[in-house]
Amino acid sequence: MTALLVAVGGAIGAVLRYLVDRWVQRRSESGFPFGTLTVNIAGSALLGLVTGLALIGAGGDAVRALVGVGLCGSLTTYSTFGYDTVRLFTEGARWRAVVNVVVTLLAGFAAAAAGLVLAGAVS
Repeated sequence: MTALLVAVGGAIGAVLRYLVDRWVQRRSESGFPFGTLTVNIAGSALLGLVTGLALIGAGGDAVRALVGVGLCGSLTTYSTFGYDTVRLFTEGARWRAVVNVVVTLLAGFAAAAAGLVLAGAVS
């Protein structure tokens, strides 16, 4: 049953990642990967929230499998983050590549921390 929950969450997260990424990129007039950044930050925040709820005993194994592993696992995308960074670098946009790495890491950690704090606040 757990594997099925992960699969369902993964399917939802993958489609959501695609839709959000395309929506954000269509509104951006730059070559910077704002869509990838958006889904990675949102997924980090959601995973922080799910983890925080798990730490206080809320949510259960099913929620962690469906949302934490499945949805967040496919919503966030390390491979696309890596690809986007290498693409920026090889296209000569080295400064943007560095900004992409720094902003993604810092914002991802901050979003995860905010999710943890939010979980603590609602308990």
